[in-house]
Amino acid sequence: MNGLLYKIMDIKAFASAIEQICEEKNISKKRVLETIEMALAAAYKKEYDRKGQNIKMEFNLETGDMKVFQVKLVVDESMLKIETDNEEEREEEREETTEEETEKKIRFNTEKHIMINEVKQPKKKKYKAGDEIESPLEIDREFGRIAAQTAKQVIIQRIREAERESVYEEYKEKVGQIVSGIIQRIEGSNIFFDIGKATGVLFPEEQIPQEYYRIGQRLRLYITDVQKDSRSSIINLSRAHPKMVSQLFTLEVPEITSGTVEIKSIAREPGSRSKIAVASTEERVDPIGSMIGQKGTRVQAVINELSGEKIDIVEWSEDPMKFISASLSPAKVLDVKIDEKRNQAEVIVPEDQLSLAIGIKGQNVRLAAKLTNWKIDITARKEKERIVKKKTTKKKEEKVIKKKKVIKKKIIKEETKEKKVVKNKKEEKPKTEKIEKKKLIA
Repeated sequence: MNGLLYKIMDIKAFASAIEQICEEKNISKKRVLETIEMALAAAYKKEYDRKGQNIKMEFNLETGDMKVFQVKLVVDESMLKIETDNEEEREEEREETTEEETEKKIRFNTEKHIMINEVKQPKKKKYKAGDEIESPLEIDREFGRIAAQTAKQVIIQRIREAERESVYEEYKEKVGQIVSGIIQRIEGSNIFFDIGKATGVLFPEEQIPQEYYRIGQRLRLYITDVQKDSRSSIINLSRAHPKMVSQLFTLEVPEITSGTVEIKSIAREPGSRSKIAVASTEERVDPIGSMIGQKGTRVQAVINELSGEKIDIVEWSEDPMKFISASLSPAKVLDVKIDEKRNQAEVIVPEDQLSLAIGIKGQNVRLAAKLTNWKIDITARKEKERIVKKKTTKKKEEKVIKKKKVIKKKIIKEETKEKKVVKNKKEEKPKTEKIEKKKLIA
């Protein structure tokens, strides 16, 4: 066998080929070596007619040496299924044993199992039930063409399986992230993207309505899920997911990655409009300005990627009244009344702002409700009512001011009277004293 390997290729070339496979397929070297050992074990079973046996192969990549072992499981009577011809005895046995015990029990096979009482116990190690005994086997001839073909098929199959597993693990970690992909093919309504080491699928429900797709087109996509199939890994992509917007802004706005700006909530109707609420962790940083960028470059880059979808950026607030008022932008809000028990908000807007607050087919208020997670009812107030109310409030204020002035005047008058009385009294005292003195002298 060793001679055959050296005839086919040099061991160094063989090792470099394995390393190349590991790099290209993103598979660990250990996994590839295990695959080769399994393939060689399959070839040995084919060549030496040992189909029913458990054959283990150890291959040294540095030297090219191989060791072959027959593996047998050590069992005792409690581990075996007792087979009887009598059906009544079988039924009794089934009733006594639970489902888990029946699953664990095995049928004895001389090629794969050995009874514990038949095991020759060595001095250094004593075998017990459940252990495996490895008996070395010899390789006295080179593998034939059929055996070599079997080994080749096993290697190809196992490497494909390892590659699928590697792709699955890699893209499973990328769920919730943005990837760049090129349209590979279009099958009906499903669009297949080349996203690097794998192919992703964009199903109709995850596509932006009325967006045109063509083969060779490069787009950014959001990974929603990764599923493992018997043949390959299925990577589900999306262009309509609300988090697609937040991820695109994360790529464009460095303040989000640094943590100074946070995206609190998103409401989206793909291809039409999105609302995004942002907040700043630092007082000096303007969250809306950071999202828009200089001359609107940041937000425009996201809009272009989403085929012209409109984006409203509002400031998030802990106060629900402020947040609801901001969420209805660009409409101006006069007042917000909140019913916390019903989770409902009544918003009052000017009459000329009603259609703007509701939006086309109720889109603006619908997105605001999704963004804030509040039920929103909008009512309009007439401009005349507002003017009248303003006038009445002004008149009331003027009346109050006049009353205050009158009261102040009265108080001042009373104070001046009291002061005059006190002065008169002071003036009268010395006069009376003088008169009394004159009388006494007389």
